[in-house]
Amino acid sequence: MSRIGKKAVPVPAGVTVAVEGRTFRAEGPKGKLSWEHRPEVAVEIDGGRRIVVRRMAEDRTSRALHGLTRSIVRNMVQGVVDGYEKRLEIIGVGYLAAVQGKTLQLRVGYANEVHLPIPPTLEVACPDQTHVVVKGCDKQLVGQFAAAVRSVRKPEPYKGKGIRYQGEHVKIKPGKTAT
Repeated sequence: MSRIGKKAVPVPAGVTVAVEGRTFRAEGPKGKLSWEHRPEVAVEIDGGRRIVVRRMAEDRTSRALHGLTRSIVRNMVQGVVDGYEKRLEIIGVGYLAAVQGKTLQLRVGYANEVHLPIPPTLEVACPDQTHVVVKGCDKQLVGQFAAAVRSVRKPEPYKGKGIRYQGEHVKIKPGKTAT
């Protein structure tokens, strides 16, 4: 039995959850989320303040999806209460970022600026020109957009220039002269 899947997800005050068929919905102060789970598992609301995930069979797929479904449901509940945030830092001479309307503009050493459209459910801010903050209630979408920003110019291993997550350690290689 999945150790993670067995745990019930508590529903904090101020959050409303509902299950309609295979669709799970959560609504809280930070926003609304909905997700359709797989038919191998069942999501049930137990007494209004706990969410329980059960698997329908004991086959390999059901066992694999049991803990995954519980984790996704927990992330949705936590997201509508607290939200998620990813911070990125830009390192390099002349490298900078700015938010212009619904677009994130990055100047990271290419001939042209890179323009990334910001998804409507996310908040993207640049407290200064070398930092980007991505906030939202959907953990998957926040992580996906932050990864897309990072992939524009990954940190290179010789000088460390590029876009990295705040606190990310980049291993710097010695150059040719260090033999």
